[in-house]
Amino acid sequence: MRMRTIEISVGAFVAAAIVAMVFLAVRVSGVSFGAEQETYKLKARFDEVAGLRRRARVSIAGVNVGRVADIHVDIAYGEAIVTLEIDGKPGELSIDTGAKILTEGILGARYIGLLPGADEEMLEAGDTISETQGALVLENLIGDFVTRMGAS
Repeated sequence: MRMRTIEISVGAFVAAAIVAMVFLAVRVSGVSFGAEQETYKLKARFDEVAGLRRRARVSIAGVNVGRVADIHVDIAYGEAIVTLEIDGKPGELSIDTGAKILTEGILGARYIGLLPGADEEMLEAGDTISETQGALVLENLIGDFVTRMGAS
């Protein structure tokens, strides 16, 4: 009887661990099974998007307000065009809103932080955020440092 209790306990623990892993995988992937909320799309042009991925979060002051819907390159200008899917209705962000690619922690995932402006004119669906700051690439910083050290 004692052996059967141990087997049932171990089975329940393994089942709970599997459920927890599935839950975490769904949360980390950004997949949502809830009711679809209203969203609109904005575009932002960056000179560097190293490490930014589709479905990366978009936040304002640390609060998640959307996700990255698409990333593609504009060959003519050598820039990356990022499509942002913002939760809510258009007209909540001013036209002078800025976008910056940030990193969660030291070696964490990349995401976009929005910095709302103070202009009275608002961004509408399909508009482009003009004030952007690309990702800092650690390899470029190290290369610049080594080059400067070698030159002096």
